[in-house]
Amino acid sequence: MAEITAAPPRAARRLAPEDARNAAREVRAQRLRAFLFVTPLLAFILFAFVAPIASMLFRSAYNPTVADLVPATLEALEDWDGEARPPDAVLTRFAVDLKRLAEERTSGQLAEEVNRYLPGTSSVVKSTARSLRRADDAALAEGGANLLLEADDAWGEPGIWRALRKSGQVYTASYYLTALDLEMTRDGTIQPRDTQIYLKLYGKTLWMALIITVLTLVLGYPLAFHMAHSSTAHANFLMVFVLLPFWTSLLVRTTSWIALLQTNGVVNSTLITLGLTRDPLELLYTQFATIIAMTHILLPFMVLPLYSVMRGIDPSYMRAAMSLGSRPIPAFLRIYLPMSLPGLSAGALLVFIISVGYYITPALVGGTDGQMISNIIAFHMQQSNNWELAAALGSLLLFLIVALYWLYDRFVGAGNIKFG
Repeated sequence: MAEITAAPPRAARRLAPEDARNAAREVRAQRLRAFLFVTPLLAFILFAFVAPIASMLFRSAYNPTVADLVPATLEALEDWDGEARPPDAVLTRFAVDLKRLAEERTSGQLAEEVNRYLPGTSSVVKSTARSLRRADDAALAEGGANLLLEADDAWGEPGIWRALRKSGQVYTASYYLTALDLEMTRDGTIQPRDTQIYLKLYGKTLWMALIITVLTLVLGYPLAFHMAHSSTAHANFLMVFVLLPFWTSLLVRTTSWIALLQTNGVVNSTLITLGLTRDPLELLYTQFATIIAMTHILLPFMVLPLYSVMRGIDPSYMRAAMSLGSRPIPAFLRIYLPMSLPGLSAGALLVFIISVGYYITPALVGGTDGQMISNIIAFHMQQSNNWELAAALGSLLLFLIVALYWLYDRFVGAGNIKFG
């Protein structure tokens, strides 16, 4: 015992700090290698995920277009009370700026920006710019206010100048207010807009996404259950049909539904042949068409998580419950269903989030009635060129999805699932 409990030799005690340093050096080397392995993934996430979202959030509140086009005019409007027509010096300053923009062929940008705050202003700005483009610089510097009023009487109204000053704000929350169907009055209070567009569209998008999620669950749960309790060969055979949509183009799958649901399509022809209807049904370009097509496309995203979880559930639990006197349905509800909730909740969350932001299918088969919020975002980006409003709508959609995911994790997450 004396030899076992004796203190280590002095040489060993001297080597202990060196061994500790070598161990720490090896740990640092392992961490560096691990970091280098994940660096490409981190760079990809930063470039393809974080940067676009940060740009969208910034763009939704930042619009320096008007401030860059007419900075002198906006500076002159800072002291204006917003009640009566601005002083002649302000009108002259704007006339000089508008002539410069007409010569640079950028007056159209100013017209588009101001028109978003006061509809109908675009034609006024463009026609006035064409008129001032032929004006003499000296005459414009002396009587620019009169030339501006002669070009269009609208410049004598304070409303157009309030719209110009409002559009010149570099940082603004007006796009978020528009996205929420709100507007700010002259006294600074916020009130609902006369036309409610975007909130109804958000509600319709969430409702359609919920219906699609429920339909994929109703169709996918029995299929995943059957595959999980079949032989390996039979389950693999069925898995081919589940994965088959991934092997065909999304455009092909969507256009096939157009052929099925159109007026003279397969569905209407079959119904008329069977005598179930005399006239073709309006199936295409409706919410029904969008829901059916997206349910077909997103069904694999429900089946795969369910199957992966159900495959790992031991069937002896159900047999034990029924051997103890439980009926099949109560045993399923109390034993099997809670054990499959991780796959069910993961599939439901995946389908819901994807369907909320879907674009191609609603655009092709939904028409006006079946459009979702993503189609309006694409409209503002591609046709109206209102990138700021599109960014605000996209940001609100992002906040909504994050809030829903937080609620899911808070109340339905895997850590909250109770068994038994």
